[in-house]
Amino acid sequence: MSLPELSLADVVQPAWNVSPRVRALVTTRNGGVSEPPFGRWRDGVDLPGGLNLGMKAGDDPAAVAVNRARLLDLAGVSEAAWLEQIHGAGIVRAEDVLAQTHANGMPTQADASVTDRPGTVCVVMVADCMPVLLCDEAGRAVGAAHAGWRGLAAGIVEQTAQRVADLAGVEAASLHAYLGPAIGPDAFEVGADVRDAFMKGVDGKQREAAANAFVTHPHNPGKYLADLATLARLRLQRLGVTRIAGGDLCTVTQRERFYSYRRDRETGRMAALIWLDDQSRTIAA
Repeated sequence: MSLPELSLADVVQPAWNVSPRVRALVTTRNGGVSEPPFGRWRDGVDLPGGLNLGMKAGDDPAAVAVNRARLLDLAGVSEAAWLEQIHGAGIVRAEDVLAQTHANGMPTQADASVTDRPGTVCVVMVADCMPVLLCDEAGRAVGAAHAGWRGLAAGIVEQTAQRVADLAGVEAASLHAYLGPAIGPDAFEVGADVRDAFMKGVDGKQREAAANAFVTHPHNPGKYLADLATLARLRLQRLGVTRIAGGDLCTVTQRERFYSYRRDRETGRMAALIWLDDQSRTIAA
């Protein structure tokens, strides 16, 4: 069966007012060649045609390779700095990731990357964790962070933002941020340990706002429903970042668009990409 090629209809693009040099997109589960359980979801059925980009998700590696090639072709780039993500707070230069891959084929363990080099693509993979994309308005530097709750509590978002600001030569408060699709506040059930991790070391209005991001679970005593997007915004606001877009797409509830590990366990991975383009052009449809 012939499957449609990946198109702009199959990805999410940030709605932010930044330099046209900044290119960014987040994939969905659609537009690839993966078979169930990594496929598309239509009318309650898992069908062929999924865009799983995770090599370690259990999918056929050949299908993942085709999916990655489709993605790079849509973006108009030849390669991306794929990471081996470990739910930590490590940040690397995307060009160093590529250099290591070229030298010995070994993956770089980290959960965020930054760059100021045109054509070098920062990328993180997600399937409920939040991808956070960052740039300065003029398009001098960009970064991508994989923000699960552990990385978020460890400071990966604000640390990545500061790295981008340093590369761009601007104040961190002037950056733009995009919060990509992630598990939503009605689906993210956590324990008191997660709440405690975010409450530690904050006071005043930040403490009140952090507490409000956790709602006592109505049906599961001792558990909370956490608002990951609000927690990410609070972390960025500590740096003075106020131009924050996104944060309204839920991977769990929007089954036809997104993979979700918490919902399905055996599932694919999406990717969030950001890079600098030498020319002011749109991504080819």
